[in-house]
Amino acid sequence: MKTEVRGNTTSITLQQNPSIFSAPQSTLSGALKGCLGSLDGGCIEKLLLHCASALENNDVTLAQQVMWVLNNVASSVGDPNQRLTSCFLRAFISRASRVCPTTSMSTTTFNGSGSGMIQRRLMSVTELAGYVDLIPWHRFGFCASNSAIFKAIQGCPKVHILDFSITHCMQWPTLIDALAKRPEGPPSLRITVPSCRPPVPPLLNVSTEEVGLRLGNFAKFRDVPFEFNVIDYDHPSSSSSEIITFRVESLFSHLTPSMLNLRDDEVLVINCQNWIRYLSDDDHQRNPLDSNPSSLRDAFLDIIKGLNPSIILLVDEDSDLSASTSLTSRITACFNYFWIPFDALETFLPKESPHRLEYESDIGHRIENIISLEGFQRTERLESGAKLSQRMKNSGYISLPFCEETTIREVKSLLDEHASGWGMKREEDRLVLTWKGHSSVFATAWVPNRLDIQD
Repeated sequence: MKTEVRGNTTSITLQQNPSIFSAPQSTLSGALKGCLGSLDGGCIEKLLLHCASALENNDVTLAQQVMWVLNNVASSVGDPNQRLTSCFLRAFISRASRVCPTTSMSTTTFNGSGSGMIQRRLMSVTELAGYVDLIPWHRFGFCASNSAIFKAIQGCPKVHILDFSITHCMQWPTLIDALAKRPEGPPSLRITVPSCRPPVPPLLNVSTEEVGLRLGNFAKFRDVPFEFNVIDYDHPSSSSSEIITFRVESLFSHLTPSMLNLRDDEVLVINCQNWIRYLSDDDHQRNPLDSNPSSLRDAFLDIIKGLNPSIILLVDEDSDLSASTSLTSRITACFNYFWIPFDALETFLPKESPHRLEYESDIGHRIENIISLEGFQRTERLESGAKLSQRMKNSGYISLPFCEETTIREVKSLLDEHASGWGMKREEDRLVLTWKGHSSVFATAWVPNRLDIQD
């Protein structure tokens, strides 16, 4: 954590049962008293771990004491540490209401100016474009992936992209534009997407079919032959994260050459942008149709390998929040990772900017899922670039390096449009987006091991 808290600003108040934060300073343990003087990032992290330990041990008194201190730090309109602390405090309140339902914590709600997380809303396509452009969090993956795709399909007259992402096809206008300028002429482009996506931000106010129509109009304008298909499979109408595992298992049965209408004269590209994290990595939550004791994540990788794609792009956030991590490990990983977008937004947006508040609120919802929930309800299961790369190799994939002349140059050009704190580094064959030297997002390219497929 690079920034420091400037003062103790009380911005979170309680509508009911304020006793949760009423612990007098005289009752705090010596360790907590020591954190009241100068609250830097390290001290806040210690407080968070104290609170996690208290909740795990059902020590309501200690949890209340720590939350009292955190409440005097947290502010959703403060500096980056204060804003991040506000998200963690809400996650602790949510977890406490589940762990200790009979205590006053269970009925705690938030009220007060600038203290509540913004309700998730449906964005217009224009608003979504602005959302993904705020910082290069998404555009980095778009740029690296599109450049690798463009190189992989050189000379190919027909291309089919199977797209698994959470950003509603925002990646593809740039690729369509590049294909329109291809010296040998544009290929026929077909994009296939699932009808259902993880119920996470950003959320769009138009249907997937409408997105396809708009992409088709743009492709027509750029003289690129285009087809858009939606994998329409049975899934519940509810958006509850509790049923996401069921949705994924239903999708799996549709990922076959016949169901996808794969064609021999097409080059198949599989694109996974911030999507694989929502597939459970827990072997206990494996696909019941699979006799092997593999997780849904491994099952998915086996399924798409069987489609024999020419290239697979895999982009996600570079942090470890997988099934095997304990609550304290998740808190440490969360705190030392999610400070990055908070710190980056601080460099160019006012503290009360609605765009900043909405972006940070979405991160807050993710932190709440990571900290307050367990088991199948915890759908945010990030895997670091190194661990996911090893998983890919174990699943029978071979990594592809990104081209220095094209991909690296294009990514660097993208980063030049943003704050100077953004950078890029190589880790083996991975490209990694960095903020002030800290890893944030990784991009990788893969091909199936052909010998593995034949076996």
